[in-house]
Amino acid sequence: MPLSDDDKVSGRLNGDQIEPEKPDSMIERLIYMILIAIMISVAQTVLGAMTLIQYVVMLVNNQQPNERLADFGTDLGIWMAKAARYQTAASHVKPWPWTELD
Repeated sequence: MPLSDDDKVSGRLNGDQIEPEKPDSMIERLIYMILIAIMISVAQTVLGAMTLIQYVVMLVNNQQPNERLADFGTDLGIWMAKAARYQTAASHVKPWPWTELD
């Protein structure tokens, strides 16, 4: 039985992740947190631009979204969730580019 889209997203977000053998030092974590905060800011800008582009596509395309943009939005959202988990210390797993994008 094939997985639904919701199950795939849930697995990517909450599935098994390889925890690092030892946690980063507090200085290393601070540096990563600053870098990831900058990356989240860029991701929010990209999300805003994608939102406008998808709206225009839907206006022109009889309310049909561009599937590739929608899939990219899903990937971006999963990345942002993983980044937020690292930022809030809910996880020690750093998001892409330090781990696989999956």
